[in-house]
Amino acid sequence: HYVLNISDDIGNFGEVRLPILGCLAVSWVVVFLCLIRGVKSSGKVVYFTATFPYVVLTILFIRGITLDGAINGIKYYLTPQWQKVLDAKVWGDAASQIFYSLGCAWGGLITMASYNKFHNNCFRDSIIISITNCATSVYAGFVIFSILGFMAHHLNVPVSEVADHGPGLAFVAYPEALTLLPISPLWSLLFFFMLILLGLGTQFCLLETLVTAIVDEIGTDWIIRNKTVVTLSVAIVGFLLGVPLTTQAGIYWLLLMDNYAASFSLVIISCIMCICIMYIYGHRNYFKDVEMMLGFPPPLFFKVCWRFISPVIISFILIFTVIQYKPITYNDYVYPGWSLAIGFAMALSSVVCIPVYALYKISRSPGATFRERLKYACRSHPKWGPALQEHRTGRYAPMASEDTVEARPLKEKEELKEEQKEEEKEKEKERKDEISLTIQGSNGSTNTHNNPNPSA
Repeated sequence: HYVLNISDDIGNFGEVRLPILGCLAVSWVVVFLCLIRGVKSSGKVVYFTATFPYVVLTILFIRGITLDGAINGIKYYLTPQWQKVLDAKVWGDAASQIFYSLGCAWGGLITMASYNKFHNNCFRDSIIISITNCATSVYAGFVIFSILGFMAHHLNVPVSEVADHGPGLAFVAYPEALTLLPISPLWSLLFFFMLILLGLGTQFCLLETLVTAIVDEIGTDWIIRNKTVVTLSVAIVGFLLGVPLTTQAGIYWLLLMDNYAASFSLVIISCIMCICIMYIYGHRNYFKDVEMMLGFPPPLFFKVCWRFISPVIISFILIFTVIQYKPITYNDYVYPGWSLAIGFAMALSSVVCIPVYALYKISRSPGATFRERLKYACRSHPKWGPALQEHRTGRYAPMASEDTVEARPLKEKEELKEEQKEEEKEKEKERKDEISLTIQGSNGSTNTHNNPNPSA
């Protein structure tokens, strides 16, 4: 009631909440300062923002399980509601949560991975990160519901009545439960400090992804030299775009963005990504690329997942989510139709870029017919391959000629030069032998046995 001071309608912006606006400004300043030198500066900060939340979770977990009624909250958390398995919205929410927590289809994984060594074992990293992510989510559930169980026990109500969903769980229900504990300011401070660190860690990755995309795609000398200015500009634009969310109607717009811009579009983009890599670029090419980087072929299970299981499951989730679509609500407030149209527009704003750019690329490709242009546009660029020449081996290695020897890796260049020297020696020897035979033939019946040097 005090922090948000919510208005009665999404169109009634009311006034800007200055405390929230100030927090937004401070957040963007912190993000900019941590990214002022790119990953060199943010990488050091992430060591703290990624590890300290585990310390806070452990402290809250130990405190939570010692409270009366905690076991009831944990039982509620672990008791499955099997009727929800057939609800497409549950699967859609689960997919959105996984995409958000893992960073799939956001671009952050590709951006961060680009700073790894070429032969880094990304297969091992993906396994560790996926398991750690799921384990952390389950662990956080114990932390949350142990406290909610205590709150339900204190109020003498079922756990289902105090368990909220969405932002209300983290910003209303759980903080309210913490106020019932002894030394409640301490627990509230730890909890919200953990949320701040998690938010900053996510924002670091998202902002670095956007800045890297601008620098790489535009890539002018001025932008490369002034990457800090680009980072500052993006931070300022992000702050200005966030100002409407600090108004009295901000929570309505936040939920609208959360339900549309961060759900439908991620599922669609990830499905298109699977199809493009596996069936346009070619699964064989992709498997060879992975093997070249890892040093061993990817396991059969992952090959099957990439080609069939992942795109099929994602497609089914998307289809059934659309079929069982229900307009979003906030408590008892029903969103008007025009706001839902804006939500779909936000969701499609990132997806529509894919077919638009595809048509642009096809129109610029050579060919007499549309089919020829499409076929040409689906080919890899002639310069496609590892960025560094020393990694261009196998099918990415240039032809072994004098003009292309310098484009080879150092070890291969030395081997090729040695081979060329041997070939030159053999050719020189053959040339001398031919001259010798020619001279012998011209001497006719000369007695070569009496000549100590017949070649002369």
